[in-house]
This record gives sequence, structure tokens and C-alpha cells, in this order.
Amino acid sequence: MTQAAHKEDSYRGVLNATTAFLLWGLFPLYFHAIGEVPPLEILAHRMVWSLLFLCIVLSVRRQWKWLPTVLKQPRIVATFAASALLLSANWFIYIWAVNNGHVIDASLGYFITPLFNVLLGLFVLKERLRGGQWLAIGVAATGVAWLTWQAGALPWIALALAATFGTYGLLRKTAALAALEGLSFETLLLFPLAGGYVIWLTVHGANTFVNTPSDWTRALLVAAGPITAIPLLLFAAGARKIPLSVLGMLQYIGPTIQMILGLLVFHERFSTARLAGFIVIWSALALYIAEGFWASRRTAA
Repeated sequence: MTQAAHKEDSYRGVLNATTAFLLWGLFPLYFHAIGEVPPLEILAHRMVWSLLFLCIVLSVRRQWKWLPTVLKQPRIVATFAASALLLSANWFIYIWAVNNGHVIDASLGYFITPLFNVLLGLFVLKERLRGGQWLAIGVAATGVAWLTWQAGALPWIALALAATFGTYGLLRKTAALAALEGLSFETLLLFPLAGGYVIWLTVHGANTFVNTPSDWTRALLVAAGPITAIPLLLFAAGARKIPLSVLGMLQYIGPTIQMILGLLVFHERFSTARLAGFIVIWSALALYIAEGFWASRRTAA
């Protein structure tokens, strides 16, 4: 690949990832609009309608030849089964958080994720951390400890979101399939569980899609397909074209929007003590960015 082509590829990767994080930042508005639907049912509908949307896209583009080959490779199937489970866990925790008044807690999870990515690099990819990176992680850990102390419990929503999405991002970055095929395969693996649950709800008269008098709610549940798939496709495409460090920096876009929505739209409580914990974590992120910038300048010199 020529230098110009590589630069163009990186630019597209940044654009794709940025758009994905912008869309994810607005997700609380969507989930709040379908707040009458239980989180587990929303999750199931996301899987079902996402697969339908992706099947239409694959059919239009005639991109089905990869599937028989992948099904013959157990290692790839196992990898995507793991990423699918991580993705579904992340979705469920996030939906539950938004619909139970924890949008700011959810935003904290995505603020922490870039630093969790550093730990993944250390323990999974066997990368060596520089002193500044260790310091950033230590400062972030102090912020989490403070939030735990003042709340009397671990910020489990934030930590669970960071762990599931950070690990998912690592698996997708090293995945054997491209963005569209990879996401389609993930949703295909999840479909039996999601479809079975929707059928179970219908048989027991608990399917909100069927029972709700609101056509708007039904339309929003169907829209879960493209609303879910498009940002994930953009994210997966961007993750494959840019360094994990750049991806981590862009990720601040989503939680910043989410936090603003939590404060201004959903009017969640944000005490001074809680703000202090967030400031410590933001300081860790600022330190991480500054250290990475300094290290890159030193390498270039």
C-alpha cells in the first residue's frame, strides 16, 4: 500500500469511528423513548431486527460466499461466539442503565474503556507499558476507589461496560472477517437465543411488540435493526484501520454526549463528591493522552 493510500485508509477509519461514537452518544434518547419495553426484550429485538437488516444488506450486495467457509472453521466460530456474548452483555447492561436512571454511570464506563484497553494490551497482547501509562492507570484507579468509597459500592455499571466493550473491541480488531460479515455472523449466532425468547414472550402474552397500543413503539423496535447495526459496522470498519490508541481517544466522544444528556435531559443527580471522582478519572485520561503524544513526538524525533 502506498503512503497516500495508507493515509486515505486511516482517514476513513477515523471518520467511521467518529461517526459511530457520535451515534452511540445519542443512544440514551432512543432507549428512553422505548422505556416501556423491558431491557431483556429490547435486547432480543435488537438482535432479531439487526439480523434482518444485515441479511437484506448482504443479499443486496451478494456477499454470502464467506458463510460456508467460516462455518467449517471452529476457531473462528468460537471467537465470534465470544465476541457476540460480550456484545450482548454490553447491550443489556447499557439498556438497563439508561432505563433505570444511570446514564451518567454508563458514560463513566466508556470514559474508563480506553484505560481498560491499555490493560488488555498489557495482559493479552503482552505489550510493555511506559511509566506515564502506569501513572495514568494508577490515577484512574484512585478515581474509581473514590467513587466506590463515596457511594459505598463499586461502580459496577461503569466497570462492566468498560470490560465488555473493551474486550469486544480487541476481538473485533483482530477478527478474521470484515465489518459487515463479522457483525452478521455475531447476530446470526445470537439469533436462536433472541428469536426463541421473542417466541416465548409471544406464547405467554408478554411480547410488547404485539401488545403495545403504540405504533410508534413498534416502529422504534423495528428501527433497532439499522440503529444497532450501522454504528457497529462503522466502529468495526474503523477499528481495523486505525491504531487502538487512536480508537481509544475517539471513544471519549460518546460518553461526553451521554453525560451531557444525563445532566441536561434526564436531570440525573451529580453531587460534588461524585464530580470529584470524575475529575480524577478525566485527569488520568488527560495524562494518558499527553503521555502518548509526548512518546510519539520523541519517537518521530
